[in-house]
Amino acid sequence: MTLDNLELGDPSQPLGHPSSPDSTYAASELLDRHLDRLRQILKTHATDPARSPGSGAALPELPPLARLGALFNLSAFEQTLLLLCVGVEFEPNFQSLCAQAQGHSHQSYPTLGLALAALPGADWSILSPQTPLRHWRLIQVEPGRILTQCPIYVDRRILCYLLGEAAIDEHLAGLVIPLSQPTLPEVLPPSHWACVAQLVAAWATPDPAQGYPVLHLSGADAASKAHLAVAACQHLGFSIMSLAATVLPTTARDLKQFQLHWEREAILTNSVLLLDCDGASPPDPGRDAAIALFIDTLNPPLILSSNNRKPVLRRSLITIELPPLTFSEQIALWRTHLGESADNLNGEINALAAQFHLSPTAIATACNQFKTQNPSPKAQRPTKSPLEAPATSPQNPKSKIQNPLWTLCRLQARPNLDDLAQRIETVATWEDLVLPDQQRLVLSDIATHLQYRARVYQDWGFANKGDRGLGVSALFYGESGTGKTMAAAVLANSCQLDLYRIDLSTVVSKYIGETEKNLRRIFEAAETGGVILLFDEADALFGQRSEVKDSHDRHANIEVSYLLQRMETYQGLAILTSNMKNALDQAFLRRIRFMALFPFPDAAARSEIWRRIFPQHTPTQNLDYAKLGQLKATGGNIRNIALNAAFLAAQTDQPVSMDHLRQAAQREYLKLERLLTQAEIRGWEGEG
Repeated sequence: MTLDNLELGDPSQPLGHPSSPDSTYAASELLDRHLDRLRQILKTHATDPARSPGSGAALPELPPLARLGALFNLSAFEQTLLLLCVGVEFEPNFQSLCAQAQGHSHQSYPTLGLALAALPGADWSILSPQTPLRHWRLIQVEPGRILTQCPIYVDRRILCYLLGEAAIDEHLAGLVIPLSQPTLPEVLPPSHWACVAQLVAAWATPDPAQGYPVLHLSGADAASKAHLAVAACQHLGFSIMSLAATVLPTTARDLKQFQLHWEREAILTNSVLLLDCDGASPPDPGRDAAIALFIDTLNPPLILSSNNRKPVLRRSLITIELPPLTFSEQIALWRTHLGESADNLNGEINALAAQFHLSPTAIATACNQFKTQNPSPKAQRPTKSPLEAPATSPQNPKSKIQNPLWTLCRLQARPNLDDLAQRIETVATWEDLVLPDQQRLVLSDIATHLQYRARVYQDWGFANKGDRGLGVSALFYGESGTGKTMAAAVLANSCQLDLYRIDLSTVVSKYIGETEKNLRRIFEAAETGGVILLFDEADALFGQRSEVKDSHDRHANIEVSYLLQRMETYQGLAILTSNMKNALDQAFLRRIRFMALFPFPDAAARSEIWRRIFPQHTPTQNLDYAKLGQLKATGGNIRNIALNAAFLAAQTDQPVSMDHLRQAAQREYLKLERLLTQAEIRGWEGEG
């Protein structure tokens, strides 16, 4: 089945509106005629209760009431009873007529007893709660001692339906969200249209006995899954509404009531429910059982959206996997949404598609924002992508690229990861980094791999060989404070990418399987923006696999194996830092593309670090960088000493001097429980 000529429905039709415009006036006129007939029936019963009810000429069917009767299989008597309740809502004299017909002035309301006595076609089965009129809560019966004497009234949602007014069941309002054509992107890529075709085919010929099968949309992009469901339902003539699984009641009684109200709403509006299970990640046996029961017993058409997991069901599912956008699909979406602006970006689109794996909605949003901020792209000088421009290379560190579209893409990708990891604001440049030439060459190679990934992977076809190994992985190892984190920040800043530090306390879980789930969420979120992931102190997470002695060892090894697989498929840059290279699993070392030892700085390097450590506006006095280099400290310790010295100088309203640095060095060494030798501070002012 192809959907190239798929026609979308008209979203201007109000929710639940049952009638066409040309029949509205006629239906109103018929309603008045029916109410007049009911008045006569009630008056006749009030004056002559023994007379047979319902005499007189038959009236034509009332269209809204007839449709409601067909939807819920209502008898003529049930429809007339429903109309009586409607009359009481609009005609004041109906209350007095009800009182007269029942012979009690205080009974100015309809009752089942009045209906059985006065209305034509009376059927005693109306007393059963299983009759359609009562089962579907089309009328409400106030509780009382005698059922036939209890007041009855029409349900507010049903009243709106009969009047042709847009409404939604009050028990569902705020929980069930109507989805309509405006949520559908202007363009769906071919792979997504293929999924729409599968959805349509699965429901094209429902089983008369089983009804529509449950469809399961699997994939990480919740917005795109909703768009596919909207497109399929519009093609099939359904409305569609969305419900977050997290708001379902967990008690059996409340769940049953909620389900009844939804099923009634689905019948009234010819709607499909999109049950969003993507937000129900934390394990909750009670809620999982409620979700499973809801799905297993629901009768109207249902589409289930979930990524990480789905409930264990007795009911069979048809699973449709939403594939990630291909490189060519991303290019096409960028060009479509950018329009004429695409021709003025000097080949930047390829780099955008290679770096950012945005959803169709995110691409459309970024393009709309870009065109709003740049209304005249032809008048602007195009800039190259940060990953293709030679200006970002380590050889030209002073260049600063301002690319609004690139920045918008970064902003679109951030929300996926900000709740899972710590974003580090990067301001460090190549000039701030003091490293031997060999280590700087490794960092330069990493930057080159990031800059030219689009050309090598896409233009030259390496991506066609498989998705494993397309990412860039690096291991920075060495003593604490030797610049490993700063090097990651320099790479992120120079390549205009976001840097996220993975907090192991939020990743590692004592519960079996939870660590892998947490890592999966992080990697999937990071794929969107191709961010740089920094696994600080990685030996705690990437440690060597051990001999299996119990279940804990087995599951710990599973975690390491999962990391091995995920590292190979992650298409961004993942940096591992460690103080002990030998503590890492050898399988990781084999898969890591770059390794750089960050050595303890020698005297010349330490002097250079001291020379660059103070900001331009910091007042200094007679600093001897050669003598400062005698202090055997790492870059991290040097920074702490410089910062503490600045506070000491600020306290005395003096420039930072060697004496301030000596005092700060003594305090830093006390913290480290190390002895500050005279050889290290020889020649410093105020020594001794």
